[in-house]
This record gives sequence, C-alpha cells and structure tokens, in this order.
Amino acid sequence: MMDVDLLLSIAQIFAKVSVVSVGGISVMIPEVHRQVVELNEWMNNAQFASVFALSQVAPGPNILLMTLVGWRVAGWAGMAVATLATILPTTILSVLANRLENKLIHAKWYLVTKKSLPPLIVGLIFSSGMVTAKATGLDALGLLIVACVAAHFYFYKSNPLLSIMVSMVVGVVAGWAGIL
Repeated sequence: MMDVDLLLSIAQIFAKVSVVSVGGISVMIPEVHRQVVELNEWMNNAQFASVFALSQVAPGPNILLMTLVGWRVAGWAGMAVATLATILPTTILSVLANRLENKLIHAKWYLVTKKSLPPLIVGLIFSSGMVTAKATGLDALGLLIVACVAAHFYFYKSNPLLSIMVSMVVGVVAGWAGIL
C-alpha cells in the first residue's frame, strides 16, 4: 500500500528545491541532503552518500540522484514522484524564462543579473561538494585523495577516468591493508 502522505511530502520537497535551484541539479544537493537526512530522516549520511555515488557513476543525467532518493524512500512510486517533481517545475520555468528573455534582454538590471549568476553558481556547486564530502565521512585518506584529484585536474586538466582509476586502486589497496 502506498503512503500518500509520504509521496506528497516527496513531491513538495523536490518541487520546492527544483524551483529555487539556480545552476542545475548539482546545486540542489545540499538542500536535498538537509531535507532527506537531517529534517525528515528518511536516510542516514552513509545511505545518502551511497545513493549519490551510484547516481554519479551511472550513465545519464545528474537528476538520477533525485530519482534514486525517491526510490530509496518510497519505492517505485517515490521514484516517479521525485523525478517528476524535480523536472516539471523547472521545465515550466525554463519555457517562461525563454519567452521573457526576448522582452527583457535590453534591460540594464537583466544584464547585471545575468553577469552575476556564474559566480553564484560556482559557489553553490562548491557548497554541494562540501555537503557531499561531509556526508561520506571523509577520513585523512579520503581527504588526501580529494586533494590529489583536485590538484591533478587543476594542473593537468586530463581525462577524469585516470583519476577515478587511481583513486579506486588506492581505495582497494587501503582496504586490503586495513586502513579503510
């Protein structure tokens, strides 16, 4: 039997978060974590980190995180509700914004707002990374891996698969050695 109140709660949370997300799905992660783990206690940090990791390694769009959270919380119905509640409001807003842009493109406030959004989005994405890192319970080895991967990308700008492979090998070796 479906818990209609739970599904309505999922719909309300994901619709509200998606409407105020500026910069895409990645910036929604801190608020989704707060709602799902801290306020509603539908998952713990380890479960959230696991769902997040699965959503990132699976091919497809980043919205998979919301889909997996909905599935984990309320099964197939939760999956459908979370996905639709994340997609529909932003789709409607995008269509409306596209139509308004042609009328507002010459307004000074519009140009200022448009130029101020990239730094805002970078900050939101950074906070998303911080919340996700906290949820995983990073230890010293985890922080070292994060720092090395970040430095590698900053200095070499190479294919991310190399960093993923090296990080996996380090994690497996650390697990075998009893460090993790």
